[in-house]
Amino acid sequence: MKEATELNEDMLEEAEHLALLEPEDDGTFFQVTNLLNIMDSESAKTDTTGPGLDMRKTLASVIITEKATTDPCVVMNALIRCLQMPEISTQRKMNIYNIMQEIIQQEGEMEEHCIQRLVAIASKQMRDITEAEDFETAEVASETLVALSRNHFSLVMYELQHHLKPLNLTDEFVIVTLAKLANGNVFEFMPYMGITLATIFTMLRLANEAKMRQVICSAMETFCETVQFYLRHLEDSLYPVMTEDQFAVKLFPMYRYFVTVWLRHQDLEVKLGVIKSLRPMLSLLLPNDDLREQVYDYIPLLLAEFQGGLEALFVTQVLRQILEASVTTNTPIPPMLLHPIFTELHVQVCSKAPAQQQFSSQNLMEIVHCFIALARSYPKELMKFFFSQVEMSKEAVRVGTLALIRAVVSADDPKINIKTIYLAIRVVKNTLSDTRSKVRMAILRIIGQLVLSGFQEKIKGWGLKYVSVQLTLSTYKLTNRRECFYQRDLEEKMVHKVTMDTVKIITSSISGMTNEFWVRLLCYIMETDYTEALTPICISLTNLAENQIHGKDTEAGIAGKSKHVDLPAPQKLLARLLVLMSSPYKGEGRGIAMLNLLRTLSQSIAPSMADMWEQEIPLLVQYLEEHTEFTWNQKTWEDMLIQFLRNSLKKTRGTSWSLRLSKELNNQIETFDSPSLEKGFLYRALGFTLGMGLEADRVEVLLLELLYKTDYSNDFDREGVILCFGLCARGQVKTVLNVLQDFEERIQESEQSWQIGAWRKDHPWRRETVKSALMVMYSCVSSYCHPQMLLTHVDSPITSKIIHHYSSSCQVIIKAEPPDHLVSPVRSMAMDALSQLSTMKPFYSPEESTELMDISIHTVISLQPPGEDNESVKTLYANTMSSLKQLMEGLLQRQLDPKGLQDTVHLLEKWILSEKEWEREKAMALHLHLMQIYVQSIGVCIPLKLGQFGVLVGLIAPCTCDAHRRTRLASINVLSSLLDLHVSQTCSLWGTSKEQELQKCKEDLQDTDMNKISSASSRVAKVVCPEFNCDEVVSLIQKLCENIGAMDLQHDRAAVTWIGIFLQMRVKELEDKVAEILGAILVHLPVVDHPEVRRHLIEGILLLAHYHQETVLTSLLRQPLPMESHLTEVWLAVAENVPFARTMLHGLLGRLQSRFTAKINATSKADIWRLAAVDPLMPFSLQTLCTIQLLMEKMDQDDKFPDLFPDLLYTFLLQLGSSHGPEAASPVLKTWRLVHTGPLPQEMTLQRITIKSMQLLVKRINREPLEQALEEQSVWSLLENGGTFLEGVSLMARLCMQNMENYMQRLAELVLTGMGSEILSCCISSTAICVEFMSDPVLHQEKLLRPVVLMLEKGAGQDKDETLQVLSLRALGNMALGAPRKVKQYRKLLLEKCLGSLQGQVSSSAMAEGMEALTKVLAELREGDIGSSFEAISKQCRAFFDNESELLRLKAFVLFGKLTKVVGISKKHFFKGEVKRGWVSLLLHCQDPCPSVAQACVATMFQCVHFWGWKSLESSFGHSNDSINEQMTVFQTNMCSVLAQKKPAVLCGFLLETTVFMKNNLSRIRIAACNLAGIIMKQLSAHYLKKMDLVGLRNSLQDLQLDSDAGVRRAALETLKVLDSCNQHWLLASPRGLP
Repeated sequence: MKEATELNEDMLEEAEHLALLEPEDDGTFFQVTNLLNIMDSESAKTDTTGPGLDMRKTLASVIITEKATTDPCVVMNALIRCLQMPEISTQRKMNIYNIMQEIIQQEGEMEEHCIQRLVAIASKQMRDITEAEDFETAEVASETLVALSRNHFSLVMYELQHHLKPLNLTDEFVIVTLAKLANGNVFEFMPYMGITLATIFTMLRLANEAKMRQVICSAMETFCETVQFYLRHLEDSLYPVMTEDQFAVKLFPMYRYFVTVWLRHQDLEVKLGVIKSLRPMLSLLLPNDDLREQVYDYIPLLLAEFQGGLEALFVTQVLRQILEASVTTNTPIPPMLLHPIFTELHVQVCSKAPAQQQFSSQNLMEIVHCFIALARSYPKELMKFFFSQVEMSKEAVRVGTLALIRAVVSADDPKINIKTIYLAIRVVKNTLSDTRSKVRMAILRIIGQLVLSGFQEKIKGWGLKYVSVQLTLSTYKLTNRRECFYQRDLEEKMVHKVTMDTVKIITSSISGMTNEFWVRLLCYIMETDYTEALTPICISLTNLAENQIHGKDTEAGIAGKSKHVDLPAPQKLLARLLVLMSSPYKGEGRGIAMLNLLRTLSQSIAPSMADMWEQEIPLLVQYLEEHTEFTWNQKTWEDMLIQFLRNSLKKTRGTSWSLRLSKELNNQIETFDSPSLEKGFLYRALGFTLGMGLEADRVEVLLLELLYKTDYSNDFDREGVILCFGLCARGQVKTVLNVLQDFEERIQESEQSWQIGAWRKDHPWRRETVKSALMVMYSCVSSYCHPQMLLTHVDSPITSKIIHHYSSSCQVIIKAEPPDHLVSPVRSMAMDALSQLSTMKPFYSPEESTELMDISIHTVISLQPPGEDNESVKTLYANTMSSLKQLMEGLLQRQLDPKGLQDTVHLLEKWILSEKEWEREKAMALHLHLMQIYVQSIGVCIPLKLGQFGVLVGLIAPCTCDAHRRTRLASINVLSSLLDLHVSQTCSLWGTSKEQELQKCKEDLQDTDMNKISSASSRVAKVVCPEFNCDEVVSLIQKLCENIGAMDLQHDRAAVTWIGIFLQMRVKELEDKVAEILGAILVHLPVVDHPEVRRHLIEGILLLAHYHQETVLTSLLRQPLPMESHLTEVWLAVAENVPFARTMLHGLLGRLQSRFTAKINATSKADIWRLAAVDPLMPFSLQTLCTIQLLMEKMDQDDKFPDLFPDLLYTFLLQLGSSHGPEAASPVLKTWRLVHTGPLPQEMTLQRITIKSMQLLVKRINREPLEQALEEQSVWSLLENGGTFLEGVSLMARLCMQNMENYMQRLAELVLTGMGSEILSCCISSTAICVEFMSDPVLHQEKLLRPVVLMLEKGAGQDKDETLQVLSLRALGNMALGAPRKVKQYRKLLLEKCLGSLQGQVSSSAMAEGMEALTKVLAELREGDIGSSFEAISKQCRAFFDNESELLRLKAFVLFGKLTKVVGISKKHFFKGEVKRGWVSLLLHCQDPCPSVAQACVATMFQCVHFWGWKSLESSFGHSNDSINEQMTVFQTNMCSVLAQKKPAVLCGFLLETTVFMKNNLSRIRIAACNLAGIIMKQLSAHYLKKMDLVGLRNSLQDLQLDSDAGVRRAALETLKVLDSCNQHWLLASPRGLP
């Protein structure tokens, strides 16, 4: 209401004022209005047409302004009136306010009421903002108020303060205008500053809009800057208002509110405004000691802003301000804030700045200043943080950390002490092993900065070493760079540049240099391939050397007056610099730098040269300075250097200086590329230096080394070496010639083919390059040699060597000719020249002759025949062939022996077997020519080697079927020549008839019908076959097999036809050669593709097998597993011929059976081959089984194998037994071992293959019941498992007896044979089968019982193998089942063996089996038949009653029961005693823990009851429904009752015996013993009990109280109670109460 009232009053005053306007004011008003209209219209036109019409607007404004100079109040009133017009546009308002501002600036006199009206209207329009356009009006209104404030500050300030009220959010432009007033009127505003800040602080909580907050922040920034200005010019103020501390106190609440509340605003503009306002606020707060520490408390809030989207620069600036204030005021920041500050600042340095941040570089600079400030106050903490950061492996982290350390080092601040530098160096040292480029550069920059900052002492050692290493490393990487690593190369270039900059810095600081670094720089010059860096290094070294020589570096250990410095080998340095100076303008003009270095180091390199260098080096420098890289002359410069070198060496004449320099020059050859100026000069300098050497032997060593390491395939190196030798020959001609001759001799000894790659494997030089180089080298030596010295050596060796190498050059010419066509007679002429040279001394060596023939043959035979219409080429062609024949003839004449012939034919072989007709034709023609020459020349002098005739014939035999007629005729003529040679050298029966037949074959070979040609070739084979001995046949077949597939199918057919004919005609004679022939066929069979050819080869194998079965079988069985396809194909071919397949099957079966029979001595070659394959180990057996399985599977299914079934089945079982038996793991023999091509498949094991073969065998005989029974009873699984194998054998034998009666006789015979085998597994398997046979009448019927029994007797009597003994006893016992009538006949043997198994150290299994067998046998005997053995059996049987083995106890009780049935009158008394002695055991074991034992014991006990004569007890057991324990208790009670009445002494004996059982191992027996003892004590009278050892009984029972079994403890307790009751009863019955 108050505001409304004020507004109405203002409106009334304005209306009254308007009414009082004079007429001339109206004129001014209308004039101003018109001008404003013009401005408005021009503004509109400007917006549409452009700025071209703005002149009228400006003119209208100027007119109004000029009008105001004469009458400002009138114009101002008119303008105010225009402002108050309704619906005035924003642009008009802006124009009016702009004019008013110009009028105000004129400083004209205006009435106060006019000013008041203007302030009121401007204030009102500044605050009335309803639309976006109003902001422009408010802005110009605000500017107008600011303009008024210059002369009317109080009015304006009053108006603004009137609208600035506490706890009331004012308009934003009020605050904006106040800020402008403060900025423009500092001293006038200061009296209002306190109230203004206080009032704005009350508005902070109300300012929720982002725009308002920005305005306040901007205003606060201005206010704080105004205060700072005021405080700086406080002496200019007339009325001081407040002190700095007072301002700070008023500002701090606003600072805290800004940081804690507004800084968290989501709007980035608000955050930016707050951050910008903090800097001027902190300028006032931080000097205050009390407020400074409070400012530190809000540092975490500032750090948090680094994570937001705000520009990091502004936050960093605030943080820097705080940190620098802490340093200045020496007020430490809380330690807990240090690590967050370190971390946040460090992250910004090490991470890439976000794209939206525009001031990242400025931010980094601010961060650097922050860390410098931190290093001043907290060096230890900061370096510890840096150390933790560099331990990380990230490159950016390490690089950023090192950059910060460099900044700290570079800070010129006295507060950064030497300890800080020491800690920084420790951090840097932790990163020295990092190989990444940026890290290395950062470390190098730190080292350079340390030197620049005056810490040279701190880099000695580690720093200099690191710079040296980086210099070497970067150089190496740049010289070995690759194309695909462009980015990496750029980085390495940067590293090298930084390294060089660091070297410059170090070398510019003499005090920082050490002798070690000096040596490293010198070594760098000596070793580097990166020559771009040599110039600055040389300059640095020159400066250092000069300073060292003049004594400026005292730390290097060099005397002040000495002109010597420490160097590597002087000759090495001179050689290096000389070579590099040959290209003086490379690397920024390295020539001058190196010459200056040489001049400086002259006294150190060679004092004798120093004076001469002082004179000549300046001349060399002058030449380089007068020229550029575009005007200098290379030859002139090199001549100057050579003259300089020559003059220098003259100064050292008489010493070894020049020789050492030569050695160093020689060592540098491999360090320069070819071609290069440096390397060319190096060869030249080396030649001059060697020529001046005095020690010839050492010069020879260097020259020879140079010859060996030269790459003769490189033209530049080759010419360089030639020049070097020529220059050296000026002073060392004899030495040079000796070296050349020695070189040739050495390489000829080491490399017969003149291939020198033995010395340098990476340079396999060709012979011709070496030869040509040597020839030119001799020529160069002669041209440079002194004429008088030349006369001595011109004939030998120079001329002779040149001629020798000329012949080699001819070969080069031949090779250089096109291989497929003739273009010139050069080829023919070269061969003619070689033919002539071959007749001259020295003659070619055999190796050279062979190489020459090979080259010549290749270059001629590969030529395509010329066309019929090209006579000139035909003539060239004929001449070339003639030259080749002449050359080959001449070379053959030099080695006219079988070896020479064989070598020559070997060279022709690949052409004879060529796929191209013309090559075969020419090769065969040449072969014929050479063969005729050989036959004519040698005659019968030198016979062919053994097998050579067959090889030669085997090569050409297939060519008799060649498609080309001339090739066929040439091949048959070659064959005729070979036959003539063979006939002349052997006692052959070659006659006229055979010669005529061969001639007919020649005529038939001229036919075009391939069938006739093939027939003729076959007839040729038949004609020549008798002329071959066995060895020649083998070599022939091997050669034929070797060449199968080399040509076309027709040749392959001819080859296999010849093989078949020779085998058919000579197979019986080839017994000793079968293995070789078969091996040759099997080796080449897999690569034969055509089925017809394969079939013929396989037929040859079958033919060999028909006549030499054992040999072929052995060879085939020695092939590796798994069986390859070609071998399978052979066996399939065998299977197709049933009779032959059966024969082979018999042979294979015999191989398996021979393992289990006694070894016999070989009586024939077949026996030798058969025994060779009898290996007791798996490989051959497995191969044999696989073969048998394949034959059984592929043979005719109608063949049931009636004669083979028993043998196969039995052999398979023996094979399985051997695989499970002990010999299955025998060591591998060293002979006849199979080599498998790889790991065998999982299913290819001996067991699985054997079982699969057995399954095929059973299936083939077509017995479904047997097959079904084997599957149902899982016989195959039992046989495969070693643990159940014998069970499977028994089942198999039992089922065969039931289903295969026809084969039993043969099986029985085989079993009998096997039982006598020396092989343990065979005996065991056979005995296992015999166990089943003995339970059947088959052996008795076949009259085999006696021999079988004798074998079983042997097995039962042996003690080496438990299994065999057990099976033998079982089989003997089964006689009672299979032949019960024969038991009595063999009773003595049976009883002896079975009883023997119960005596001595025999296994429990054998004992059990012996008792089992006795049980069976006793069923068929009477007491009289047993005789004296009855007592032994009874005693031995009773001894097992208490055995620990359940099986033995069971068998013993059963056998004892059987004895009760056998015993007669004569043995009854004896047996009754045995029953009495074993009665307690029987009573107790009726409760045996094993149910079967307990049951057998009960049965036996009741069979023994009648021996006591107690008929009443015989029926007292087993007729009740009570448990066995209850029935046993009743029985024992009744029995004891009877004994107590009739035989109490016996009962007492039972009690004593029962006491012994209380210590039995079985808890059930101990329980039974306790119970029985209690029953006995209850039945015995006191009279007999007194005689017993009751104390011992009590002790035993008490001991049982500690038993681990609860049942035993209970039983013992019950028995103790019985004992106690008996004692009490005796005590009462005693007359005196005493026992």
